[in-house]
Amino acid sequence: MTPVTRPRLLLVEDDPATTDYVRQGLRENGIDVVCVADGNDGSRQALSQPWDIIILDRMLPGLDGLAILMRMRSHAITTPVLFLTTMDGVPSRVAGLRHGADDYMVKPFALRELVARVQVLLRHASPVRHATVMTVADVELNLLTLAVTRNGEKVFLQPQELKLLEYFMRNAGTVLSRQMLLKDVWHMDFPVRTNIVETHVCRLREKLGQGGQSLIHTVRGSGYVMGA
Repeated sequence: MTPVTRPRLLLVEDDPATTDYVRQGLRENGIDVVCVADGNDGSRQALSQPWDIIILDRMLPGLDGLAILMRMRSHAITTPVLFLTTMDGVPSRVAGLRHGADDYMVKPFALRELVARVQVLLRHASPVRHATVMTVADVELNLLTLAVTRNGEKVFLQPQELKLLEYFMRNAGTVLSRQMLLKDVWHMDFPVRTNIVETHVCRLREKLGQGGQSLIHTVRGSGYVMGA
């Protein structure tokens, strides 16, 4: 029988009580946890080896959690990141999500909810797919290498643009509202004024241009749809 590989999680948290609480709860649910208490150490760990998921505090000794996330994304590291922090204002949430966080939880928190959110992120990030290559018209997205091509030409996308493209491709032919995109791509399930959707859709359209017809269409008053 092939042994089951346990997911590996990096926890960057400087409060010992929170660290012990989270580590025990995750390990009881089959997740191996490596803990560091300093932002500089957290950044080195995040950049130097692969992880299945990373949990970051926002306020840390050394580098803060947002700086760690920005370094990761600048190195094209797409590992799912969940912020676990006392910074609960909407501007703090938006800053984290805009810079590439996949989820955001505020302390104090329920351990059961944290475990559930981690498990959801692990499922979404799993490389096990029914197909490893998604295709819409002449656009291809390889889910294992994250390589994107249009008509055989490489298209270079930022991590959040990749997430947006994958969501469009998984829902090709379906009209997707702005609210759906905010919730499912940016995990913003709270009221917020932002043009982040419009900006990213515009950039994605430009990068997918390649001289071909537009594949992401605006449906006036409803949202967007991807299709030939």
